[in-house]
Amino acid sequence: MADGARPHVLIVGAGFGGLQCAKALRERAVDVTIVDPRDYHLFTPLLYQVASCLLNPSEVAAPIRKVFRGVRNVRYRQDEVVGLDHDTRRATLGSGAVLEYDACVLATGSVTNYYGNTSVEQHALGLKNLSEALQLRNHVLTCFEQATTVDDDAARRRLLTFCVVGAGPTGVEYAGALAEFVRLVVPHEYPELAAANVRILLLEGGDRVLTPFKPRLSAYTAGQLARLGVEVHTRTLVTSADDAGVVLHDGTEIPTATMVWTAGVRPRSSFDADDAGPFGRLEVDDRFRVVGTTTTYAIGDVAAGPGPHASVLPMLAPPAMQAGRFVAAEILDEGGRAFRYRDKGMLATIGRRAAVGQIGPLTFTGFVGWIAWLVVHLYYLIGFENRVRVVMRWAWYYARLDRPVRIIVRADERHSD
Repeated sequence: MADGARPHVLIVGAGFGGLQCAKALRERAVDVTIVDPRDYHLFTPLLYQVASCLLNPSEVAAPIRKVFRGVRNVRYRQDEVVGLDHDTRRATLGSGAVLEYDACVLATGSVTNYYGNTSVEQHALGLKNLSEALQLRNHVLTCFEQATTVDDDAARRRLLTFCVVGAGPTGVEYAGALAEFVRLVVPHEYPELAAANVRILLLEGGDRVLTPFKPRLSAYTAGQLARLGVEVHTRTLVTSADDAGVVLHDGTEIPTATMVWTAGVRPRSSFDADDAGPFGRLEVDDRFRVVGTTTTYAIGDVAAGPGPHASVLPMLAPPAMQAGRFVAAEILDEGGRAFRYRDKGMLATIGRRAAVGQIGPLTFTGFVGWIAWLVVHLYYLIGFENRVRVVMRWAWYYARLDRPVRIIVRADERHSD
């Protein structure tokens, strides 16, 4: 860096951690470049509502350029970092361009983890990004449409059987949302079908749903799911899958056209793979610097960040956001204190007017939990316009018991008017 030049900060990824880091650096004495192949920040906690026909994609995504409109020191570049030279402080992009930097923040996030099961990966539908959410929505609606026309009972049952694998928050929330879609929409708009013939199975390898939550909350959630008609199966593993359905660890075969995989995530493959520690996350010190470097930081799901009691930070949005703000202070030389993660609790909604939450020793369920879930998600959703739209969607759904976003759009669709 030449004398008098402003430091250049390269942020790789515009997820929760990268966005918070960039926000903390805006209008400061540094120049920031955000590099991400997607030109938007995605609010992943509401992806399941896109997949279940309640929200439009634009309501859970905020264009990066719009987020930083008018911010003089933050720029966005649609590209992908494919290589880093820590010694020369240069990043190579997929386009072939090279960016020089004074500090680099890796915030590339995570992807769906299929645990090496090739057959599952080939036949499962994910729920980790916007494309997967839209694909899932299209697929489920298509299953209902096809079920109205087939004459074979076995083929119809297969189309109307939906397996959700993984009973963490995403799996629970999607299974509950799908069950409400079946209960509220199918009887009125699919007269050829009987809602009672639709099966939704939630398969979990552990001994209860929502394992990070307290057992009492897990029991309440299982009861609410059963009330909605979801069949919950714990201690159940999927060993293989094909076009006909899935096979469980005990040999049970479930004919289904839909397997939704929410059973885990892994760090996105990194060009710093040699520095990865257990579970593929980059090893970092107590300042989030990648071990062996002095100017490269890693935050969020891609990093094994320092958690409480010598643990590793969980792969959740709040730790990534806190780490992003902390690293920004480090870059500005305004740090000082060691990082301390503040656990703000966990929330999961089960359906309309039912949710669970825990903050430290406090727990809440039912309508109170649902209101808390609504408030927290609206608070963290990016953009005032998105907040207004989402509130209006939720109000419409609450009052009219409807799922308004029900069009099937093919990626290869061509038409002329």
